[in-house]
Amino acid sequence: MAGVPLASLVREPRYEQTPETLTRILYDSLSPEQKAVVCFDWNHVDPQRGLLRTFVANHWPVSPPSINSEFFNGTQRAIIRETFESIVEPDWHSRLYQQLRDDSGGFGRDQQIAIFGVPGSEKFEFVLSGRHMTLRCDGDSADHVAFAGPIFYGHSAEGFFERRHHPSNVFWEQALAANAVYEMLDGRQRDLALIKGAMPAEDDVRFRGYDNGLPGIPVTELLMDQKEELQRVLRKLLEPYRKSDRDEVVRCLDVHGGLDACNLAFYKQSDIGGDGVWDNWRLEGPAFVWYFRGRPHVHVWVHVADDPAVELNAYSDLTLDRAGHSRFP
Repeated sequence: MAGVPLASLVREPRYEQTPETLTRILYDSLSPEQKAVVCFDWNHVDPQRGLLRTFVANHWPVSPPSINSEFFNGTQRAIIRETFESIVEPDWHSRLYQQLRDDSGGFGRDQQIAIFGVPGSEKFEFVLSGRHMTLRCDGDSADHVAFAGPIFYGHSAEGFFERRHHPSNVFWEQALAANAVYEMLDGRQRDLALIKGAMPAEDDVRFRGYDNGLPGIPVTELLMDQKEELQRVLRKLLEPYRKSDRDEVVRCLDVHGGLDACNLAFYKQSDIGGDGVWDNWRLEGPAFVWYFRGRPHVHVWVHVADDPAVELNAYSDLTLDRAGHSRFP
């Protein structure tokens, strides 16, 4: 199968072109030697990263070979690219390819993949990781979680330290949408929403459940037009992803009361340029965290589930070096 053109594979009637079926095509094309490197048991535990299929970081290799390396043949690289594109909405392909060019020289140069379990079985998952990107698909194999687990996206558009307003950053429009909600708040609401103390660590997207200590303004404190604007923010956050993932996020939110169960927080700390356009903000519910960090450049950590008991397995570069290894015992 390794030498069969991709187009002929995805046109076979038994394969619908979804990320999950493409993962199965890729898995079937791998040699035993390749599977030994990029395929893992469903519950494979890495000695440094823990349960590997649930790990997320801002820059990490899920397996050793990069996608563009000679480890994969041309057909396999094409399948991987098709899998990536089928996870993402077509309208976002060009923007994510721009992010990949800016951050790592293009798709496949600093991205790796792994397959957990056996595609087509009850439990399997595809993971693509690298600098500023962790994406997954699983055909609902992973219990309780949206996106098949925590995901990450980021962009350093014009250097490591981005300027105010983040010129050319493909994700900055999400922050502008959130700031539009802030602009609608009155003085009392802004006092609730704006946090003047320290921000949480960027990889701290663990669930707090129904704890009353969520930062920021409760969405129940918003007026109807403000809630409608926040719904537009949620749609903006979800628009890069395929419909089934968007629907799963909404389902997970609805289990706990939707956006009304969430808080919205903006952080005065690390406001680039001191202009009051908040670079750092967080939308959080009992089992929902979308944490946008805009300084020194954009990092966004996403963790969504229908059960707050789901554990987090995440590390930032504070605890992980660029080779994906812990800096500490």
